[in-house]
Amino acid sequence: MKLKHNINPILLQFINFIILVYSFVTYIPWYIFSGSRQAIEKAKQVKAKPVNNRPGGAYRSVNSLHCLASVLYPGCDTLDKVFKYAKTKFKDKKLLGTREILKEEDEIQPSGKVFKKVILGKYTWLSYEDVYIKAVNFGNGLAVLGQQPKTNIAIFCETRAEWMIAAQACFMCNYQLVTLYATLGGPAIVHGLNETEVTTIITSKELMQTKLKEIVSQVPLLRHIITVDGKPTTWSEFPKGVIVHTMASVQAMGAKADTGNKQQARPVPSDIAVIMYTSGSTGVPKGVMISHCNIIAGITGMAERIPNLGEKDIYIGYLPLAHVLELSAELVCLSHGCRIGYSSPQTLADQSSKIKKGSKGDVTTLKPTLMAAVPEIMDRIYKNVMNKVNEMTTFQRNLFILAYNYKMEQISKGYTTPLCDSLIFRKVRMLLGGKIRILLCGGAPLSAATQRFMNICFCCPVGQGYGLTESAGAGTITEVWDYTTGRVGAPLVCCEIKLLNWEEGGYYNTDKPYPRGEILIGGQNVTVGYYKNEVRTKKDFSVDENGQRWLHTGDIGEFHQDGCLKIIDRKKDLVKLQAGEYVSLGKVEAALKNLPLVDNICVYASSFHSYVIGFVVPNQKELIELARKKGFKGTWEEICNSPEMEKEVLKMIAEAAMAANLEKFEIPVKIRLSPDSWTPETGLVTDAFKLKRKELTAYYQMDIDRMYG
Repeated sequence: MKLKHNINPILLQFINFIILVYSFVTYIPWYIFSGSRQAIEKAKQVKAKPVNNRPGGAYRSVNSLHCLASVLYPGCDTLDKVFKYAKTKFKDKKLLGTREILKEEDEIQPSGKVFKKVILGKYTWLSYEDVYIKAVNFGNGLAVLGQQPKTNIAIFCETRAEWMIAAQACFMCNYQLVTLYATLGGPAIVHGLNETEVTTIITSKELMQTKLKEIVSQVPLLRHIITVDGKPTTWSEFPKGVIVHTMASVQAMGAKADTGNKQQARPVPSDIAVIMYTSGSTGVPKGVMISHCNIIAGITGMAERIPNLGEKDIYIGYLPLAHVLELSAELVCLSHGCRIGYSSPQTLADQSSKIKKGSKGDVTTLKPTLMAAVPEIMDRIYKNVMNKVNEMTTFQRNLFILAYNYKMEQISKGYTTPLCDSLIFRKVRMLLGGKIRILLCGGAPLSAATQRFMNICFCCPVGQGYGLTESAGAGTITEVWDYTTGRVGAPLVCCEIKLLNWEEGGYYNTDKPYPRGEILIGGQNVTVGYYKNEVRTKKDFSVDENGQRWLHTGDIGEFHQDGCLKIIDRKKDLVKLQAGEYVSLGKVEAALKNLPLVDNICVYASSFHSYVIGFVVPNQKELIELARKKGFKGTWEEICNSPEMEKEVLKMIAEAAMAANLEKFEIPVKIRLSPDSWTPETGLVTDAFKLKRKELTAYYQMDIDRMYG
């Protein structure tokens, strides 16, 4: 994973001598004054152990061997109690922050396309007390509109402060919050709203105009639409019987409502808090029923892995709150006195698509200390920075590479590099505001190269997590002093994990040196099941003889000697070729995704054929440069559709595959270059940028027929 340089060997020897002297001189003061030596010791410790010596026995964190954790604070066993506790403790502290829009303008691109650009001001903040009052009023206002406890209410909205306020209102009043991704297509939205039989939906003006207007006539039970950011200019086209309200007007109703004599139905731990619709990577979205105690157990486990979490921390919220990773992360922060500043992928950084050139993105203004990201976003940062490194002068590039390789060696030993951090990596670190102390990654596997890059250039640990919507997002998270790559850490204190034999794939919990098998998660964070889908619930969940509930994840893992888990395969991604070899599609994709030429890749295999094919979204800059070198001229579409360029890219993919030690039968033999990116809006990837294989297969069916023709 070291970067290659082109420094004169004699000069390199001299530089290495200087580095050796520097390391020797600084080691003693580092050893005396730095806390890193304790971190080195902690990194070597066993983090989880099996609860018994039987094969397939469950592993638990060493901090919860005898009893799994289930509550953050004594007596706070429902989400309304957690928020009330936090409000009392952090009353006047800042909680939710939003940037004001100073100016909006249209910017015409050379291609003729018009992009909306914004200039944003400072963050304005709501305190814990402010948020609590707004949530109480909103909950009471919903009751005035006829919402009853234990009935469903939907939220279909972008990530913003009003989303969290609405959620807290629902938790307080025991309304079951149905969450839907803002990027879901019309049929998926209709399915979720009709299956849950909601009469009220909370949304934004933009989504109401762009998404809901088209499908509202297909949701016969809908009676109330509540917009969080004021009424749209036109809403007369909605069917008769559907009333549009603003969030402010509903809160005003709630503030005036007489609730003195009315006994509110507070939730109990087993009550459903959220029905979270998955992004549907394998078909129609499923509604996962998550109870209050499920969420509280999950965030209890997550919080334990973040040292010194508290009032000094600032979290930037920009991932979809309808995703369990973002919702859990924000609830962890809310319960510990942290500030949450809201953002979006389009305004996150100074270079983001909606930020006007010369003005500041959200991370520069907010300077967060905590951030969650999906691997797709980290991969993009990695490729963008490395592209800029390649554009540097020879001296600058070699200096960066020397510092990068030196720091890689040091952190692999558990040492820090303050001089490199301040002189070489400070500028890269400023891309995320300059204050990040922990990056949490989840949603999909993170490549070792990207993880190491984030460790080195952003000067902070990357907590790689593993969890599912069905486990309330909780499963494992790497500890901050664990700088190994490719692993997802030990089980959280709220759950236990065991491995079940999978004979078809050849994985057994008696394998040596590491036990392997399908990952099963047990604990109070394991959810109730799927809404109105008993068949699928029985398939994915089981209860053992002790009454412990287990989630069958479909992922294949292995436990290392220190109790950390590594994801090595996925049952659904395993395809048997015509000759009998098994190909793990995810494994091949992970090996090829960090190629600079590849922005995204989907590998496809059929049991009726003997070889693997692939669909590739190429990096535009890299492919155009490759075409120039090969003397090929044409538009972007012509380059992507060129058989000649397909062959050139295939050569590079084959080289990368061999370097990654893939078997010959795992290497794609034919590819299709896609001129269009895969975004959640296209319906080809989920909001967490996971591949939707079924949709991709349908989209590229003609190309599949051609490549297997």
